[in-house]
Amino acid sequence: MINPVFPQRVCALALWCLLLSPARLPAQSTLTLSTCNAQSGATLPLACSAVRGDRAEGWLAQSRSEIMASNGMVSTSHPLAAQAGLRILQQGGNAIDAAIATAAVLNVVEPESAGIGGDMFAIVYVAKEHRLIGINASGWAATGATPARLKAKDYDAATGMPEFGILTVDVPGAVEGWDQLLRRAGTMDFKKVLQPAVELAEQGFPWSQRVAAEMADTYTYNKQVRSDADTLDTYYSHGSLPTPGGVFRNANLARALRTLQQHGRDAFYKGEIAKAIVAKSTALGGTMTAADLADYHAEWVTPLSTNYHGYDVYELPPNGQGFAVLEELNILEACAPRLGFELAKLGPTSPDYWHLLVETKKIAFDDLNRYNADPRFASVPVEKLISKDYAAAQCGRIDPAHAAVPATHHQQQGGTVYLTTADRWGNMVSLIYSVYDALGSGITVPGYGFVLHDRGALFSLDPASPNIIAPRKRPFHTIIPAFVMKDGKPLMAFGLMGGSMQAQGHMQVLVDMIDLGANLQLASDAARFQHFQDSNTLEMESQLYALVGAQLTARGHKVVKGNGDDMGGYQAILYTPAPPGGYYRAGSDHRKDGAAVGW
Repeated sequence: MINPVFPQRVCALALWCLLLSPARLPAQSTLTLSTCNAQSGATLPLACSAVRGDRAEGWLAQSRSEIMASNGMVSTSHPLAAQAGLRILQQGGNAIDAAIATAAVLNVVEPESAGIGGDMFAIVYVAKEHRLIGINASGWAATGATPARLKAKDYDAATGMPEFGILTVDVPGAVEGWDQLLRRAGTMDFKKVLQPAVELAEQGFPWSQRVAAEMADTYTYNKQVRSDADTLDTYYSHGSLPTPGGVFRNANLARALRTLQQHGRDAFYKGEIAKAIVAKSTALGGTMTAADLADYHAEWVTPLSTNYHGYDVYELPPNGQGFAVLEELNILEACAPRLGFELAKLGPTSPDYWHLLVETKKIAFDDLNRYNADPRFASVPVEKLISKDYAAAQCGRIDPAHAAVPATHHQQQGGTVYLTTADRWGNMVSLIYSVYDALGSGITVPGYGFVLHDRGALFSLDPASPNIIAPRKRPFHTIIPAFVMKDGKPLMAFGLMGGSMQAQGHMQVLVDMIDLGANLQLASDAARFQHFQDSNTLEMESQLYALVGAQLTARGHKVVKGNGDDMGGYQAILYTPAPPGGYYRAGSDHRKDGAAVGW
């Protein structure tokens, strides 16, 4: 039997009682429907000055209890998507079926973050085989994607890749990934699992407060969105910005999903949708060909792992950034005792605790930025980088009294959705997919209601970089699913979305649980940081900044106060053995519209 919980060190959780209690957080009036957004210019109701109430038990600042259920579980960033996955589980589908249904609905309700025009990665525990499998469904660059072509468009090593637009569009991998997962380990087909998304796209749904704000912000900063008629017609009809509670329908996306139901993945890569993608690319000066789509296939990969304090943590290999998480954990395990520290004894009220995590992140991200690339085109020394010996050799780079300056200065942002599912047969899915920037490239495929991602923006134009752009090459990728095993048995599927926040966020929530004994929800609710390698800036959520910001500044960190916007969105499901059959526990992030549901 596996250990049902991570080690409990309750004394280390004192910080979480200090961080958010009492907390001044916005509270919405149900009469005025105020979002308590001072930037809107509206007079705020008195409710927006309320302080947060306390829980009746446990850590007073925890947003809610862990969700527990025996037959199946779904956890993701939007309630409607979680309910779609639960619907499939209750109809007899397994965790793989539920994951694809959940992902499809996320395209409908969070189009700024993910969709069939994006990429996907997953780690799946297949219960009948008693093993983990991994899939890399990240798309490759178009035939004409060369440094010379970018140079002709005034982009080079000095300017870097464009941020949006057709030059950043690679082949989308998500639909191929969905299809391969269903064929490999699912029990249903597209006709069944895409139906909840079809219905929601046709019937409409009200924008949530968070997604409406993100869609409005996207209109402001993504100039390609404002210049693409199909994007404007689809998401900003008649020039109006989405508002909380405004009902949105996407009949064209429903058409795309129905096409997949009728004709399968080939409709996307060889059929009518493929033709529409190529036509749009050609019209905008892109170089994607029919063969680029038709030849594309996802890749089954073997997850990488390291053992951290008795727990086997799994990530996917490059071109994703997952190996940086394993390197971070190895460094913490090797170097904390050499420096005279023990994270479980320091606890998160200590500046030493946070200093060690940040300095560890810098080292791993130096390696990530230096080496990460598509392994089909470049040699990435992963085995060395995730070895215990390599981690021990890095301890001398950490000065307990002073902040280091990173050797590399690259930072990747992006919008993403993460989801995890589990079923009554023991299958568990950790899945992440994305269009990268909010609304991706800003380009919508006419007649089909989905945006094309802009992952190509993460290619380098530096001839010395292993990540330099090339046809049929996959770019540096930020999105990473994760999994934890204990004594050879499945324990937890988890992930944390948000560009460069992901690899450092995985480290933080794992330390919360393994070293500090946090439950799944507490690990989500606890304050986090994001270190920006490009500017060497350390952003901390407001009450964490108030707690240790001054001490870290004194050590040379450039600390700024932030909020939940840059801290990603976490979801997790953990299996707990209990006679007669065990049950699942789940947590979900309040920084998004997080929902964990089970039955």
